[in-house]
Amino acid sequence: MDLVVKRFEELTLNELYEILKARAEVFVVEQNCPYQDLDEKDKRAYHVYLKDESGIQAYLRVVDKGVSFEEVSIGRVLTVKRGFGLGKELMLAGIKVAKEKLRADKIRIGAQSYAKGFYEEVGFKQVSDEFMLDGIPHIEMLLELQEI
Repeated sequence: MDLVVKRFEELTLNELYEILKARAEVFVVEQNCPYQDLDEKDKRAYHVYLKDESGIQAYLRVVDKGVSFEEVSIGRVLTVKRGFGLGKELMLAGIKVAKEKLRADKIRIGAQSYAKGFYEEVGFKQVSDEFMLDGIPHIEMLLELQEI
């Protein structure tokens, strides 16, 4: 499995196509949730994904400070190939990108409520009440990064 980390302008057309295809497959088709995926935030983000010979198996984007939230954020987290620990591996890679490339001291996410336990495994804590977004319950979560 190869880890790829690229800014929007570094993505090839084929990479962008595969990212958008994976996002539509998981968020629109699987979750039966029509929403506006193309939200301008991709242009201000690192795109982080794991791929194998079959294509993208897990993806997320690390968004610059001041775009989604005051803090650096991570979003559009998905796994196509499930049950292999790729989600956690990818989240840890995304956190590393936020720290090293964007000098994040905190990361805020808008998480689907059902995934709260997954994000808690990598250190996020719930910081909001539940709210509805695109017809799906969400919560805000925050990860405080300490210097080692």
